[in-house]
Amino acid sequence: MVKNFVSVHALSGGHLTLPERFFVTPLDDSSARKTVPSLSFLIQHKDPENNKITRIVFDLGIRRVSEDYAEPIYKHAQTRQPISGDPGTVKSLEGGGLTPDDIDMVVFSHLHWDHIGTPSDYPKSTYVVGPGAKSLIDGTQSSAIGSHNHFETGILDLSRTIELPPTDLPATPPPFEKQIMLSTRAQQLVSRLSQPWHRMGFFESVIDIFNDGSVYVVSAPGHINGHVNLLCRLEDGRHVYLAGDACHDQRLLSGEKDIATWSDDALPHVVCCIHQNKAEAERTLRAIRNSMKDPGDLGQLEVIFAHDWAWEERARKENLFFPGSI
Repeated sequence: MVKNFVSVHALSGGHLTLPERFFVTPLDDSSARKTVPSLSFLIQHKDPENNKITRIVFDLGIRRVSEDYAEPIYKHAQTRQPISGDPGTVKSLEGGGLTPDDIDMVVFSHLHWDHIGTPSDYPKSTYVVGPGAKSLIDGTQSSAIGSHNHFETGILDLSRTIELPPTDLPATPPPFEKQIMLSTRAQQLVSRLSQPWHRMGFFESVIDIFNDGSVYVVSAPGHINGHVNLLCRLEDGRHVYLAGDACHDQRLLSGEKDIATWSDDALPHVVCCIHQNKAEAERTLRAIRNSMKDPGDLGQLEVIFAHDWAWEERARKENLFFPGSI
């Protein structure tokens, strides 16, 4: 297979402030807080046969008006002050001459409040979520432990939403009766996203969206239901791994620190963690680390997680935000 490539552009998705003790351990200062970005990305793919461009936005960041969140989410967001959702992805796209109507797919790494933004800003896009994510917003599953684990029922137009198949089952398209409920645009994308998951290197489950090696959805379990990452091949052969919330701090990526846990007086018999399944999150992080150390056919691999403040600083200086590119 002759591999294709994509262009990847950082988008502004707002900022929030994280208490470090909820994310990394050990810490010298348990009161330390850091204002970090909630990064989003534009991925542009050109079909070499017909020159058709498909545009994907990965994550939508923080909502511009925090009062527009549902009450439990708004209360949690206030614990992350200072916080801002402006400029967001819409303004970022406009800075490069695009509008939300130009976006074919919005792929969510997961459905936490600081990644879902305002989906209605993208009225023509097809939403793509990972396996099991839809249960968080269709009323079939209650919120998980932790004030960060509240979700808004109905936040996504399900007629434009494709949920990726479970990684442990044979991939099949949604039943016909479910397909016809999808918008025409979403129906056109079903076949691309109903492929079998397969192993690639250290990643246990990936889907090659365009069947040309340019963009892979990577199942990245542990953080919350349906957490996925994207692996993108650039024109020069480098690869960029968009890690979402698989990692929250460079010191976790380097192995210098460990994933934090804590206790809560309201939940005296529960060990709290920012990840729903800490052991799975550690396995996902290990796969990313191993891929960085031994990238194999990936060649040079750059890992960017959503809240990487140091990467954002460098990206601003190097013009990696749209219309600039990575």
